[in-house]
Order: sequence, then structure tokens, then C-alpha cells
Amino acid sequence: MASATVATHVTHDELALPTPCAGWSVRDLLAHMTAQHIGFAAAARGDGADPSGWLTQPLGTDPVSEYIAASEKVVVAFAEAGVMQRRFTLPEISADTPFRAAQAISFHFVDYVVHGWDLAVAIGAAFTLDDDLLRAALEVAERVPGGAARLRPDAAFAPSRPTSGGSTLDEILALLGRSPSWPA
Repeated sequence: MASATVATHVTHDELALPTPCAGWSVRDLLAHMTAQHIGFAAAARGDGADPSGWLTQPLGTDPVSEYIAASEKVVVAFAEAGVMQRRFTLPEISADTPFRAAQAISFHFVDYVVHGWDLAVAIGAAFTLDDDLLRAALEVAERVPGGAARLRPDAAFAPSRPTSGGSTLDEILALLGRSPSWPA
């Protein structure tokens, strides 16, 4: 919920600001994050196979509230009894291979560590996570495949960047193609 906490600080005037996600404004990032929460919540319920459920939709006049509502939906879906025994269909990754719940949730988790930071840095807000969460996110980030797939226009992450011995968050960001010193 760290990204939701950051989102509560977004003002209307900040919606047009650029983010570390190339070509995306804060509004675009919130729309993407909202869609991913909705898609992962559907996948947790066994309804993730429909690619239309993952489409980013334009947000209305209160994008922050829409984002908060979607973040609450995914938290509830991930907490449902029996969810960890389910398989998640994630059509953006593979329409043919369902993923174990723990693996699918780890995908979403690391994405929101990065997108939470994207949102925070775009609006100049603080983004802090507990050391335990950062260590867990680093373990996931280290397993994200590299190579040519990261060069595609629709790639979830850009190619890894050199790490400079900064914080654990900096290392996660660099592994997933972000510059911890963005926008420099």
C-alpha cells in the first residue's frame, strides 16, 4: 500500500508531470497502475485470462480515488482464503502458462515497488519501504529476465543499468532499468 500512500499526495496540478516511465505523465502512470491492480485482482479470482480486463482505461475526474479503490481491490483479492493455492493467468506475460500465486504476486509486488517510486519521484514525495520489503523486492528483481525482451516497446522493464553501490532501492531500480537519480 506504499504506492497508495504516495498517490494520496498527488494534486490535480501534478497529473501532467512527467514520470520515469518514458512518455507517461503522472495521470498515465496512475491509469496503468489502476489497470494492473484490476487485472491482478481478476487473476487472483481466476478471471485473469481475458486480456480486455487488463487494458489501461482513461481515468475520470478523480484519478487518485480510482487508483486507491483499485489498490484496495487487489489487496482484498490477494488476501482471499485459498488464493495461494490458485494459478493466475497473466495474459500480458503468457496467455498459455498459468503462474503459481506466489510467483504472480511477486511480479505485481516488484512492479509496485518500482511504480511507487516512479510516482513518488515524479511528484517530489518521499518513498520509503521497510528493509524487509526491500530485501524481498531485490530478490524478485534479481530474477527478472534480461535480454532482448527488455528492448521491446511494451517491455515491463528497460535493460538493467549499472549499480552504483547505493541503497537497496537504488539497486532494485537499476536492475529494472530505472535511473535512481531520475530526472538527472
